[in-house]
Amino acid sequence: MFKKITTILSLVTIALLSSCSSKMSGLQSQYFTVTPAVLEVVGTEVPVTIDGRFPAEFFNKKSILTVTPVLKYEGGESVAESVTFQGEKVQGNNRVVSYENGGNFTMKMKFDYKPEMANSALYLKFNVTKGSKSYELPEVKVADGCIATSQLYRSTVVSANTALGEDAFQRVIKQAQQANIMFLIQQTNLRNNQLNTESIKALKEAMKAVAADTERKVLENVEVAAYASPDGDMSLNVNVATGREKNTANYVRKQMKAAKLEGNLDTDYTAEDWEGFQQLVAQSNLPDKELIIRVLSMYSDPEEREAQIKNISSVYSELADEVLPQLRRARITLNYQLLGRTDSEIMEQFKADAKELSLEEILYAAVITDNVAEKENIYKTAARLYPKDYRAYNNLGMLAYDKGDYKTAAQYWSKAASLAPNAPEVNVNLGYLALLDGDVAKAETYMAKGSNSKDGDEALASLYIAQGPYARAADLFGSEPSNSAALAQILNKDYSSAKNTLSAVNEPDATTYYLTAVLGARTNNASLLYDGLKNAVKLDSSMAQKALGDLEFAKFAGSEAFQAIIK
Repeated sequence: MFKKITTILSLVTIALLSSCSSKMSGLQSQYFTVTPAVLEVVGTEVPVTIDGRFPAEFFNKKSILTVTPVLKYEGGESVAESVTFQGEKVQGNNRVVSYENGGNFTMKMKFDYKPEMANSALYLKFNVTKGSKSYELPEVKVADGCIATSQLYRSTVVSANTALGEDAFQRVIKQAQQANIMFLIQQTNLRNNQLNTESIKALKEAMKAVAADTERKVLENVEVAAYASPDGDMSLNVNVATGREKNTANYVRKQMKAAKLEGNLDTDYTAEDWEGFQQLVAQSNLPDKELIIRVLSMYSDPEEREAQIKNISSVYSELADEVLPQLRRARITLNYQLLGRTDSEIMEQFKADAKELSLEEILYAAVITDNVAEKENIYKTAARLYPKDYRAYNNLGMLAYDKGDYKTAAQYWSKAASLAPNAPEVNVNLGYLALLDGDVAKAETYMAKGSNSKDGDEALASLYIAQGPYARAADLFGSEPSNSAALAQILNKDYSSAKNTLSAVNEPDATTYYLTAVLGARTNNASLLYDGLKNAVKLDSSMAQKALGDLEFAKFAGSEAFQAIIK
């Protein structure tokens, strides 16, 4: 009887063992390696690579295992795409795992980042199916997350150099008043009808004006350039051109004396004006002008050129009637500089009556003062007097942005955009507002329109930080020190450059010092970390709470020095 009972118990035990062996046991965290070990936000995503291993004699030959990565955080979770494996005796298209040898696998995924993920953990869930039955294995935590240092771009763009709507004011403007005197063929004498043209009258008036206003108008010189048409003998043309030069120069000297204008008179002549000839032919409607231009390019000798052109009998008479007469001339040019108001004169005139200033002078007035309230008043005056120009509104938006009044900045920039929707600087500035809101897609649209702006590189670099190509961002920032440049260098793991950049920031703020603390943590420099964090909290007490939940400082969070700073 006892022997019979023992036999029955043995059979039951075997049956139980067989039943247990048909089920997979749970996996442990040591079977998985996650890269990065602590999850990190890159651009707008959290990229993860999981390298896993199934141990020998783990995978049941008749089972299917589905692995699902889940990133859990307070208030929710994000689920990545599952991967399914199967045992050796399962009929299916999934990856087969050997029972005897086990196997390795790699999973790559990206989670769309949410701010709540700053305090999160990555788990793997396992579902086993065998025949018609399924069950769950215990889920395994494989990583913590997320380091969100890249998201500091929303703090660094606060101090970005927004794009100025620049004035076009020029203190020194080059002016040139010209007049032509035309001559008859092979003649050098000045005809009365040529000395009473409107252009000659305007030239004489300009001479008087320059002579009368030496404070605002500065003479450079008067030029006489005399020409002969490229037909006829060269020696004859030289005599004609020099004669025209001499007679015209004598006339100009008399006019300068009459206007009481003192200065240099420079003269020159061109015996055969082939350059002018080619320009006039190119501008004409002559039927064979392309052939004539080709002849000019083929032959450099003046006599050969003339002979070949005369052979084109169909157009030579038209050349003689329409083109050549225009080349028998002397050109007189009065070159002078027009001097604008000085800085002090502009400011005095603005205070006396801004309506007497041009728009460019008013916009320039705002540039030459360091008083922010005065700048704002000047731009508001420009907007009132010249309401259709976008630049004053754009620049008022800059002042509001610098003060942290982003709502007002948005209103001014929207007005500027309504006046000039394609203005690069307006789009750059709207792009910064989009980055502040965390709307990277909208920022990209604006930045693309603003790429030609003077400040386009810095704006694009800020966008790259938000998107993830940190090396490109760091290159675009160049050597100009800023919080954004330092952030790009830290994210690009160029810690030496980041340290130099942070120490060179002209007006360090709480973000500057917080980045210094991050740099200290990443380089295992405790003093740099503590000093940076202490200064950050001193300037902005909210930095203490931020640091408390920041995984950048996980290694130091338990130290007395760290706790003393954030308490």
